[in-house]
Amino acid sequence: MLSSGLPEEIAEAEELARFLTQSSHYTAVMAAPAVFLPSPKSRETSVARYGREPADELWAIGQIAAGTRKLYGAAIFKAAAVKSAQLQIAADEPPPRRVVLRGWPWNEGDPEQQKAQQKERALVLASAAGPPVLRAL
Repeated sequence: MLSSGLPEEIAEAEELARFLTQSSHYTAVMAAPAVFLPSPKSRETSVARYGREPADELWAIGQIAAGTRKLYGAAIFKAAAVKSAQLQIAADEPPPRRVVLRGWPWNEGDPEQQKAQQKERALVLASAAGPPVLRAL
């Protein structure tokens, strides 16, 4: 058990949230695939174990993740999509409910190929998320 009380193993049916902190991160149809790309520093993407409801708890977790940035919404997707995107998923608390997506293609010898492969995987996640859940501002 993790400090949040959640099991360390993440079930494929669990919902995950990638928080949207810029208006360019989404449209009414879907989150931008770029939102899911890994941090160049850690080579991971940070998401939270949380679904759409209750919304007040989703936004409380999102505000922690956003820090000083404005929180516009969240892209919600099932953990099974991570496997479909050929990535790995791991619990990484603290903060509570934090999960990281690992295994992104990294090829410093061919940055164009690396970028294309990462975008392909990010598109799988964005497509799985569908329309974002927007925060009432």
